[in-house]
Amino acid sequence: MKKPPLKSLKQLLSFPLVLALVLAQVFFPISNANAAQIVPRNLTLQAVGAHGGSAPGAVAPNQYSNHEFLFTIPTTGTNVGSIKFDYCTTAAPTIAIGCVAPTGLDTANAGFTSVTGAFTSVVSTAANSVYLSRSASSPGAGVFDERLTNIINPTSVNGETFFVRITTYTSTNTTGSIIDSGTVAAATNRPIVLTGTMPESLVFCTGALIGLTASVPDCSTATSGNITFDSLFSPTATATATSQMAASTNAGTGYIITVNGATLTSGANTITAIPSPGSVSNFGNSQFGMNLRLNTLMTSGVPSIALGLDIASASDNALLRGMPQPDYNTPDTFTYVDGAAVAKSDHLTPGSPAGYGPNPVATNAQIYTASYIVNVPGSQAAGTYTATLTYICTPTF
Repeated sequence: MKKPPLKSLKQLLSFPLVLALVLAQVFFPISNANAAQIVPRNLTLQAVGAHGGSAPGAVAPNQYSNHEFLFTIPTTGTNVGSIKFDYCTTAAPTIAIGCVAPTGLDTANAGFTSVTGAFTSVVSTAANSVYLSRSASSPGAGVFDERLTNIINPTSVNGETFFVRITTYTSTNTTGSIIDSGTVAAATNRPIVLTGTMPESLVFCTGALIGLTASVPDCSTATSGNITFDSLFSPTATATATSQMAASTNAGTGYIITVNGATLTSGANTITAIPSPGSVSNFGNSQFGMNLRLNTLMTSGVPSIALGLDIASASDNALLRGMPQPDYNTPDTFTYVDGAAVAKSDHLTPGSPAGYGPNPVATNAQIYTASYIVNVPGSQAAGTYTATLTYICTPTF
């Protein structure tokens, strides 16, 4: 049997050598042989106003997002003249696998802000590719913060992960060998739209006392409105009592609070309501009156315990606008007129009358304290005297 001829040594050595060269060309491209990995690196999708961010590409004119790249170039001693950003559907280096543009992604109108790095121009070479350029004399290494503006995100409504391949070059137009490279990832997502309705609102309550919850007047804490004066009626002393009410509204022209009801009566006997504009407390006279201020009553010329409180929280001409009306806004001066407006949400500046606005406006909740006084002459008929007062708060929307 005849043996096949032996191949020459040159033939035996040539095959693996050719294979090695082919492998080198496939897996170790010469243009990227010395490129280092850019670390650390990240991409943040930033909203432009109420739009953009990670939302899929939207309808003009509010369709753009800002893409901020923060990364550190590792190679030292080499100048960087340009940085390229390729938007792709895969993360592999551009030179190994082609870059397929994410659906809807568009960099055609890209602008830029070079926070650090001193780049001076931006060039969009394709719908998914853009580069920044500067003089190549600047040092190459360091932290770079580059913000691409006017980028239209991929348009997938179900969310889409995309990748941006970052490559650096000595040239000012991304020609020549790559210095360093790295890939970052980001994802678009449909926005979460929350909708709620604030209806027309009025919160108003009365009672002996109204408490606070988390520093806000809380009508659920209001106590009974059945109130007894602090002492028996006497021609030589003033009987006092207090009640409270809280109010807030989002009505554009605010609220007006009126007090309604007859004066104190016992059968056919009455105690005289103090007419407008009011009076100080006078022993031995028939007087029933009120105000909405902190008072200091006088007993035989000696100040007694303070009666009542000023409005809480104090009005500030911003979110708190409640204001006692003039007849009810002077300490130690009292009046009572059935149907009169005792408070409005029309505060401007402290004081009277300059503190009153032309029209009430919306306001947060505040608590008023109504202070009541009774004086009687020695001839006042005996009996149990009662007054039923109804406070009405009317908002105008």
